[in-house]
Amino acid sequence: MKSTRDKILQTLLQKPRSTINTLAEAVGINPISVRHHLTNLQMEGLVEGQEERHGVGRPRLVYILTDDGMEHFPTRYMQLTTRLLAQMKDTMPGPVVAKLFNQIAEDMASHYSKDMQGLSMEERLNFVKEMLGREGFTVEWEKKDGQYEIHEITCPYYQIGVAHPEVCTVDQTLISKMLALPANKVQCILSGAAHCTYVISPAEIKN
Repeated sequence: MKSTRDKILQTLLQKPRSTINTLAEAVGINPISVRHHLTNLQMEGLVEGQEERHGVGRPRLVYILTDDGMEHFPTRYMQLTTRLLAQMKDTMPGPVVAKLFNQIAEDMASHYSKDMQGLSMEERLNFVKEMLGREGFTVEWEKKDGQYEIHEITCPYYQIGVAHPEVCTVDQTLISKMLALPANKVQCILSGAAHCTYVISPAEIKN
């Protein structure tokens, strides 16, 4: 049996830009309770409120699912992505495909380049951890035997990477670009390891 929050999310999937009263009627609870659930869903980043004009008077507040909210539901994105990658590899030379993945990582890194200026190595590592977290990774880092090790505990690309390991170059290149240092992969989940680990050599560190 679906919870009230799941019913609200399902309603917004079927009827985007719903008002609180519309959601209350659809879910079968009072508007005050809907408002409480929406507040929590907004804090979790699953729902977004927007003002919408509807004739004369003050705009009304309507609600939509965010991208994270959409990911709450089963989709065919994985199948489509896998098929697109297979088609790319069948029709494009390997170096061109690799260049595309590298460009994706470089574009992502350039978006954060100003935020990285003036940060120490460990501040940069914390920033990378937070940024990758927003991309769906679970990342931890540690200083061990004079080196920095970056562990990707979970990876949103894993299912795609099983069929197309080239996608792994995205996060490796991204980490290297963000830290402005080579990130050397020493273990990979696709090779049977518990998780992926990258190492930053102490000789290359410049705080």
